[in-house]
Amino acid sequence: MKVRTIVYILFVIGIGALIAYRIKSNAEVGKSGGGGPSIPTVSGMVLKPQTFKDNISIAGTLEANEQIEIRSEVSGVVESINFKEGSKVSQGQVLLKVNDIELRAQLSKAQTAKKLASENERRAKLLLEKQAISQEEYDIASADYQSASAEAELIEAQLSKTTLRAPFSGTIGLRAISKGTYVTPTSVIAKLVNTDELKITFSVPEKYAAQVNVGTALTFTTSDSKEEYSATIYAIDPEVDITTRTLRMRAIMDNRDNKLYPGAYTSVQLPLETVDNALLVPSEALIPVQNGKKIFILENGKAKEVDVEIGARTGKVVRVLTNLHPGDTILTYGVMALQNGSPVHVVLEEPEPLIQAP
Repeated sequence: MKVRTIVYILFVIGIGALIAYRIKSNAEVGKSGGGGPSIPTVSGMVLKPQTFKDNISIAGTLEANEQIEIRSEVSGVVESINFKEGSKVSQGQVLLKVNDIELRAQLSKAQTAKKLASENERRAKLLLEKQAISQEEYDIASADYQSASAEAELIEAQLSKTTLRAPFSGTIGLRAISKGTYVTPTSVIAKLVNTDELKITFSVPEKYAAQVNVGTALTFTTSDSKEEYSATIYAIDPEVDITTRTLRMRAIMDNRDNKLYPGAYTSVQLPLETVDNALLVPSEALIPVQNGKKIFILENGKAKEVDVEIGARTGKVVRVLTNLHPGDTILTYGVMALQNGSPVHVVLEEPEPLIQAP
C-alpha cells in the first residue's frame, strides 16, 4: 500500500509540474508577441530584364525531296533490267526495257502508209494546179496524209515509252519485278528516292503563324539520335487548317552524307522571336485566379497583389507582359497562403540566368 501511495503522489506532482510549465510558456509568448500572429517568411527576387529567346517545340516528319514509284507507261514483257537494287542512278539513265517487237512492226506499217499518203497528196496537188481535180478531192488526199503522219508519230511515242529512264537522280529501292515479267501501267517496278536533300513537314499553331516566315532557320533532332540538325523553311501553306487550327510549313536540309532517312520522326525547335528586355518569373510565383493570373510583389514590407498577363513559358519560368517593372521585388515561394496587404519577411534570391524557351 505504501508503494502504491508513493506512485500516486509522484504522478500528481508530475502532472502539476507540466501544467505549470505550459502556463509559464504561454505567458512568455504573450509578452513577446503581444498576442498577434507571427510574420511569415517567403522567398523573393528582384526583377531584372533578360534576353529571352522564344521557341516552340513541334513534331515533324522527314520526307524525301523527290520520291516516286517507277511504273511502265506501256504494257509488255520486261526485256532487260538496267539497275541494281539500292544503287544510285542518274537522271536520264535507262532503268528498264520492255519488249517492243509489236510496236516496231506497227511503226513500220504506219510509216509505209504515211509514205503512200504523202505521194498521193503530192500528185493531188499537181492535178489541182492543172484543175484536173476539185479542191475537195485534194483536201481529202491532204487529210489522209496528215492522219497517216499522226498515226506514225503516235506509235513512235509509244515505242519510246518502252525504254524507262530515271526522271531524276537518286537512290532506287528494291525491285518488284524480274526479267520476263509482264508489266502494265499499274505495276510498281521500284521506288526512286532523292535523299540528297530532305524536307521536314510540320504544323504551327495559328497564333504563331505571323511570327514565322520563309527563310526562317530552325533546328531539329530525330527519335534515334540527340544530334542537332539545321534546316530552312522554304514553303508555307496559304491557309490555316480549320480542323486543327494550324498552318502547315515545310523546311529543307542538306543530307548528302545520308545520315537521315525519309519517314523519320523529328522534334523541331522553331524560333519565334528574341526579346532583349523580358521580365521572367518562376512559374511557382503565379497564382491562378478566375480571370487569369496574379502575383505578389513586396511594397512597404507588405505583400501586394498584382494582376498580370503572361506570354511564353518554359519548364521553370514564365514571361510576364503587364503590370511588372524592372526593380520590382516579386514573392516567389510560400505565397499561396498570403493575403493582399499582409506583412511579410522576404529572403531574396538571385533570378534565373539567361533562359531559352524549348
